[in-house]
Amino acid sequence: MSVFSILLLFINPTIEKITLVNTKPTLAVLVDNSKSVSFFKEDNNVKELLNSIADNKELNEKFEIKTFSFGNQLQVLDSLSFNNNDTNIYDAISSVNELNKDKKAPVLLISDGNQTIGNDYEYINSTQHIYPIVIGDTTKYKDLKISQLNVNKYSYIKNKFPVEVILNYEGTATVKSKFSIFNGGKTVFSKNVTFSRLENSKTITTNLTSNKEGVNYYTASIRKIEGEKNIRNNTKSFSIEVINEQTKVLILSSILHPDLGAFKKAIESNKQRSVDIQLINKFKNQINDYQLFILFQPNNLFNVILNQVIERKLNFLLVSGTNTNWNFINKKQVGFSKKAISQTENYGANYNESFLTFFQKDIGFNDFSPLKDKFGEISFTRDHQDLLLQNINGVQTQQPLLSVLEQNNQKTAVLFGERIWKWRSLSFLNSNSFQDFDQFIGNLVQYLASKKKRNRLEINTKSLYPANSTINISAFYVDKNYNFDNRASLEITITNKETKELTKLPFSLINKSFQATVENLSSGDYSYKVAVVGQKISKYGQFKITDYEIEEQFTHANSEKLQKLAKKTGGKLFYKNQTNTLFEDLIDNKAYFTTQKSTTKEENLIDWKWILFFVIGLFTAEWFIRKYYGKI
Repeated sequence: MSVFSILLLFINPTIEKITLVNTKPTLAVLVDNSKSVSFFKEDNNVKELLNSIADNKELNEKFEIKTFSFGNQLQVLDSLSFNNNDTNIYDAISSVNELNKDKKAPVLLISDGNQTIGNDYEYINSTQHIYPIVIGDTTKYKDLKISQLNVNKYSYIKNKFPVEVILNYEGTATVKSKFSIFNGGKTVFSKNVTFSRLENSKTITTNLTSNKEGVNYYTASIRKIEGEKNIRNNTKSFSIEVINEQTKVLILSSILHPDLGAFKKAIESNKQRSVDIQLINKFKNQINDYQLFILFQPNNLFNVILNQVIERKLNFLLVSGTNTNWNFINKKQVGFSKKAISQTENYGANYNESFLTFFQKDIGFNDFSPLKDKFGEISFTRDHQDLLLQNINGVQTQQPLLSVLEQNNQKTAVLFGERIWKWRSLSFLNSNSFQDFDQFIGNLVQYLASKKKRNRLEINTKSLYPANSTINISAFYVDKNYNFDNRASLEITITNKETKELTKLPFSLINKSFQATVENLSSGDYSYKVAVVGQKISKYGQFKITDYEIEEQFTHANSEKLQKLAKKTGGKLFYKNQTNTLFEDLIDNKAYFTTQKSTTKEENLIDWKWILFFVIGLFTAEWFIRKYYGKI
């Protein structure tokens, strides 16, 4: 018996078993969970509709019902809050189609049809039939709204910045209104507008002047018309950050020369720069008023100013020429010197393609007329980069014509030659514009005037957010060697300027940046502080949360768009009072049926566990029997 059982285990005979499985079609129910539902006061109607779906026995017998909610993304329905700030119908339908591919799974879409983000759902290629159930008021009212507002994020002080506003009108009668832009309670722009059934859209473009440095908040508004129900979409706020980067340049000279005017005109071609020209003998030592000094052909009279420039590590451009006192300059240890003699020389320019300090294209330097300076050998005691090299009578040399130096946060440039005014004139003759030459001088001035250092902590955030939106703030922190430091801990403290309520949150490390998400802040002005824990490093800023809520900008349910969606996908549109008809159509629709699938499964004829137990029992009994009769 033991041997027989062991052989039976090795053979392990099997039999085939056929199982029939019934699969019901899936009915995907998509419920709009955005704020527009509560704005239309349809909260209870939606919940009653869901209850009627759950209570319908015939519907549940025919379909496997799966319920989802959606706002900006699709979720399995747990509970409805109607507090999503965005609606993405396209994404919800696409996600359900992906879940039910290769199945027949009609979709019930419970929504007002108003989408705020994502692709246009009217043109979706759905593999499933879609049955929209329209909720919300379908009556069309007269309505004026600001549908889009375009503006730059930054502007310079005293500059004009463009604002583009697109206005739309829904209605048939001809109406008149007034569009205005406000800043600090004052009207900065206004225009009367007229709309009609045919002329229902207008684009208004204007230029506003940025007068105040920092973040400036504006409100664009169009006056309501008679009979207008929804006026929340008549107003939109925007902000612009005004940067004051005006550079004041002082040109000091001991002589009158046409180069002075060329420098002034080229530098001031950028409205963010202003130039003062003073003779050195009349200069009253107001060095704190300027960010850059141009020392034109310095001599002994420059002794005081040059000493101050060197001591305070101020940035400067030195321009030499036939009246330059090189013996005086050589004693000042400014990083370069020249063994000059009284004889003069004409120096042409050769563009140095290896120059890397800042970008400067070749504007035809080789064709410009030569500059004039005293002859002599130039030497440097600091690291330098040469933008232009000297060309003497057509022979290129390795001696510099224009060089830049940088040491201990002080930037210096030196131009070895006068008559640069001819370069500006030739540039105009070649291109019919001063732009190339002015851009060349502007690049040099921008490099010299900039004292900006890289901050170890950088914050990326917006200055204006819609009401109840999710605020995402990112930060980038580096160590003293300017390498990203993922060991740091960052936290943000947000203060409501009116109530002084504080909100403190830590940052999370995601890839190579720190991220913080702030939710549920009420409308108002806020300031924030981002600090590195354990370090005396922090950064401050501010933002504003407006009353504008995109989900409350609609005046009626978009039944036309939902109707097109239903027709395109082979479904049918229903209203909230037609649910019984909808249920009957779904139940009676023979396209949705239960499928029966047979599966063949091999099963063991015997249970190997019992056979193994039986074999062990037989061997045990044999051992005791043999022991009893003395056979062992």
